Amino acid sequence: MQSSEGSFFRGREVLITGGLGFIGSNLAGRLVELGARVTLIDSLIPEYGGNLHNIAGIRERVRVNISDVRDTHSLRYLVQGAELLFNLAGQTSHMDSMTDPLTDLEINCAAQLRLLETCRLYNPKIRIVFASTRQIYGRPDYLPVDERHLLRPTDVNGINKMAGEWYHILYNNVYGIPAVALRLTNTYGPRMRIKDARQTFLGIWVRLALEGKPFEVWGGEQLRDFTYVDDCVEAMLLAAARPESTGHVYNLGGDSVVSLKDTAELLSRAAGGAEYRLREFPAERKRIDIGDYYADDSAFRSATGWQPSVPLAEGLRRTVDFYRENLAHYL
Repeated sequence: MQSSEGSFFRGREVLITGGLGFIGSNLAGRLVELGARVTLIDSLIPEYGGNLHNIAGIRERVRVNISDVRDTHSLRYLVQGAELLFNLAGQTSHMDSMTDPLTDLEINCAAQLRLLETCRLYNPKIRIVFASTRQIYGRPDYLPVDERHLLRPTDVNGINKMAGEWYHILYNNVYGIPAVALRLTNTYGPRMRIKDARQTFLGIWVRLALEGKPFEVWGGEQLRDFTYVDDCVEAMLLAAARPESTGHVYNLGGDSVVSLKDTAELLSRAAGGAEYRLREFPAERKRIDIGDYYADDSAFRSATGWQPSVPLAEGLRRTVDFYRENLAHYL
């Protein structure tokens, strides 16, 4: 990030929904470095990844509000006076969205509309960066997937995230609330949820590897791209600082395309030779699996100059090192 863009955040009032979660807490740390005044909003519902240890190094330099994005009354107060909103709160589990679709609807769809209405009524000048997902594309018709690809989600989570994304673009277009959406791919790194696979399958892989247990690789030949969390954070900052990104939806990808088996091999090496086992997809997962996916994110790179800087092997090493020191806080 250029110094002029870094100085953009100095002294600004910034809200992060899902601020105690994986990406939100990493983003908070970077914003604190840049001199922003940061307020974190998080419900700390156990299944959704919020963890106070995520901000252990910056706890005295941020404000924390334990609140749910479904609570319009608290949001009405919190959005007033804020200049930037990084809207990262969400239910991320694809399986949970299928077993409890109404909760997913409340968080990923209805709550997003309530938040935007609250901004329209009480702070229409606030600038919003929304964390969307590549899941809304469904099974790709072609690779790499660009932003013109048909949106065809394979699960309830994808449908609700798609609606949440387009509410943001609609409020940008109709009401002039500046908003940009980033369709994230497999984001990983320190502070991600490793207790289970609700956030990312890499989380449970890391946990089992560090516990000395073999982790399972379903399929193995599928292709993916991965974004290290620091690169994801830099992308969000660029999206917020560049006014020309307003009203756009962008893909975010990684530094390379890799199979799940090769990803497992890289993690095994990072964890000192951890064991893994290849197996067939469980039937309940296969129904909503999207097959190969990797993004064409050239539009975002061209618009902002963003480039991922952390290769997968290095990112996995940093992630394993972090959890070796902090494992007890994430189980």
